[in-house]
Formats: sequence, C-alpha cells, structure tokens
Amino acid sequence: MILQILIIIIYSIALILIFLYALAQLNLLFNYLSSKNKEDNSPKFNLNNTDEIPYVTIQLPVYNELYVMERLLNNIAKIDYPKDKLEIQVLDDSTDESFENTKKHIAKLQRTGLDIQHVLRENRKNFKAGALKEGLKIAKGEFIAIFDADFLPQKDWLHLTIPYFKDKEIGVVQTRWGHINRNYSILTKVQAFALDAHFTLEQVGRNSKGHFINFNGTAGVWRKECILDAGNWQGDTLTEDLDLSYRAQLKNWKFKYLEDVETPAELPVVISATRTQQFRWNKGGAENFRKMMWKVLKNENISAKTKIHGILHLLNSTMFFCILIVAVLSIPMLYIKNEYAHLRPYFYVMSFFVISTIIFFICYWFMYKQIYGGGFKKFINYIGMFLTFFSVAMGFSLHNSIAVIEGHLGKRSDFIRTPKFNINSITDSWKGNKYLKKNISVNVVFEGLLMLYFAFGMYSAFIVGDQGGDFGLFPFHLMLFLGFGYVFFKSISFKT
Repeated sequence: MILQILIIIIYSIALILIFLYALAQLNLLFNYLSSKNKEDNSPKFNLNNTDEIPYVTIQLPVYNELYVMERLLNNIAKIDYPKDKLEIQVLDDSTDESFENTKKHIAKLQRTGLDIQHVLRENRKNFKAGALKEGLKIAKGEFIAIFDADFLPQKDWLHLTIPYFKDKEIGVVQTRWGHINRNYSILTKVQAFALDAHFTLEQVGRNSKGHFINFNGTAGVWRKECILDAGNWQGDTLTEDLDLSYRAQLKNWKFKYLEDVETPAELPVVISATRTQQFRWNKGGAENFRKMMWKVLKNENISAKTKIHGILHLLNSTMFFCILIVAVLSIPMLYIKNEYAHLRPYFYVMSFFVISTIIFFICYWFMYKQIYGGGFKKFINYIGMFLTFFSVAMGFSLHNSIAVIEGHLGKRSDFIRTPKFNINSITDSWKGNKYLKKNISVNVVFEGLLMLYFAFGMYSAFIVGDQGGDFGLFPFHLMLFLGFGYVFFKSISFKT
C-alpha cells in the first residue's frame, strides 16, 4: 500500500500545480478582456518632427542561415526610416558558405547608401547573447531593434514601435509574432496555436496589469540604456531574452507590448527543428527559474500578485513535467481506483481537477476567436484544433520534461539554433536542407514506448474492476496515444 500512497501523493501534487497554473491563465484572460476597454494614451514621439527622431540600430544575429539570409537582408533594407538615423548590424557567427554570400550582399546594400555593417567576432562565446553584447559595444543607436533570421518586419515597423519610447521609463517595446506558414502542416498549425496564446492572452494579460512579461528574443526594441542598466546580455541560460527581461523589470524598467503590430516569421516545418527549439525554450525557462526565483520573491518593489504571476511564468515550461507525471501515473491510478473501494471519495474529489482542461479550453477559445473570428463554424473548427494541439503538446511532454529537468538541475548545454527553411507557402519544400540532423535521439524510442503504454491504458479501461470497465480516463489516454504516436512517427520519418 506504500507504493500506492506514494503514487497518489505525486499524482495529486502534479494535478494541483496544473490547476493553479490554469487559474493563473484564467486571471490573465480576465486581464486580457478588460484591457480591450482601455484607451492607450501613451506619450509618443512625433516622427514627423525631425528633432524627435531618435537614432536606431537594427541588430540581426545570424549563424549559418544559408536559406534565409538574402530574404532577411532584402526585407530589412526596405525598412522606412531616415537613413541618417538608422544603422544595421549583421552579427554574423557563420562558419559555412553563407558567410561569403552575406558579405557580398552587404557590400551590395552598402553601395545604395544604407549604413549596414558586417560585424564579426573571433569565437561564438555565449552564442546569441555574446553576439548581441559584442554588437552593442559599437552600436550607434539609442534604441536597439532585434530580428532573428526568419523574421520579416513590415517597412513601417519602426514607425509603429519607436514612438512609445518617449516615455523615459519604457525599456522594451515588443510586437506580436505572425506566422507566414501557419497552414503548412499539422505541426505548424499546432505551433501557431500555442504561440498565438502566448502573444495574445499571456503577453497582454500580464502587461495590461503591470506584471512581468518577456522580450521574445526578436521582433522587439530595447532602449540601450536599459540593457546596460540591467547588466547587459548574459549567456548563462539558453533563453537570454527571458533572463535580461526579468533583470530589467526588477530594476523597474517598464515593457510595452503591442498586440496590434504583427511581425511575420517562419515556423519550423520539420519535427527535428521543432524539437531543437522546444528544448532550448523549455530548458532556458527552467534555468531562469533557478536564476530569478529568489530575486523575484525578495524584491520589495513589486506586488504579491506580480510575484505570483512571475513565478508561474518562470515555471511555464515545468508544466510539461507535471503533465508527464499525471499521464504516466494515470494508468496505475486507474487500477488503484478499481482495486481499493475505500478510496472512491478521493477519486470523486480528484475528478474536480478536470476543470483545468475546461479553463484552458475557454482561455484558448478567446485567443482563437481574436485571430480567426467567432461563430458556430469557427467554434467547431476550434474544438478540433484544441484537441489536436493538446494531443501533440502532450506528445512532446517527455522531450520537454527532459529539458526542464536539465534546466532545474543546472546541466549546461550549447545554444543550438533552430534550422530555417525559407518556407513561405504550402508548395515550398524543405527537403535538401543541409542543417537538418538525420540521427534519431534515444528519447524517440521512449516516446514510441509511451505510445504503446497509453494503448495499454485504453485497453485497461475495458478490463479493470468488476463493473464492466472504467472509461473515465479513456479520452485522456486516447489523446496521449495519438500525441506520442504523432511525435514518434514524425521523428523517425523526417517528414512534416
């Protein structure tokens, strides 16, 4: 019975943590909806007045981006801003043939009168954080706009963001990511669904009430003074953007989030690339929890509610670990439930926590409606998309949990860039991309085993107990079976 009690305790703790996170998401939904009734009266620079136009540096941190460099440079060259107040830094750590191609293209743009510099360094120390810090040493701009290689800002992007820095307390202006290839595959649709929730519900919900948000690593602008005051870029976590964001806000800098300014970008179209990105984001989140938790809790200048949201924000990736625990233990719990009749009241209480899924369903619906529109037909489409997203997200839970555990334990690893593909439409192909890895991680084998494990869970629904089975967890196990099956088969087939 000791083992059964231990399983029940661990299962209950994981369920409660998920529930608390769901309640925080519900609070963010209320914040999001209430923000729609507020007018934005922020002071703004008048960029029609030449005396108010500040100097801006655009930083493009790149590393072996053979397939998207030309697209990136051509797009950035179209940015509408006075040439005498604009500098572009290509922070190039490349080690392949893309370096020479980039060098030539920069020379071509320089001949048009564009102030664009090819910034190099001797080694890739601290990876992206190191490149940004190196470029900052010689940056002329008072404000630093940053774009990853797969982002395509509109030509008026600086006109839509820079004016908000008239408020001297604003340290960062962040824009919403768009997705140029959201409908390319199930994988891109699921990624877009998750990111849309972050860039609507979470960013607006936190920012509208003064809670901490994060610069998303790209498609945003920093006040140079803010970067330096917060301690500059640091490479001791895999998410240097989240790290600097929290350090800046702990020093009372304000962040401005612009939901209505969309910056298009390309989503990874191959599951190996998605794995790389997910691992970096989730491990970096856990690393930042270790680094920032006590600094947030001890800070006397922020409210208790902001501290709670901040801690849950930093624990965002840890929810994958909680989900994995609940998933794996749900099958033993099914047998315990039907073996020990005296525990039935406990299971009645635990059934309450299905409300966590209902809360997520409601929160994500408002996000979906904001982007796609409402109506009965859209709602039916949303149900299918939500179930698909939840299944695939749970299928990634083992992979992401390993990243989270490594982050919490302080295991260091290199910053592995996400391969870019130059995928703009459903007809474009990624095949032949030289940056794709063909090796299969041992984790994929365990994902295949988990697929079979949850197939056993579905089978168990028919045989447990003496009342003709117990199907309460059958839908959950079906989604897990489909999610792990999707991740497993896509990982071994190298297809989208």
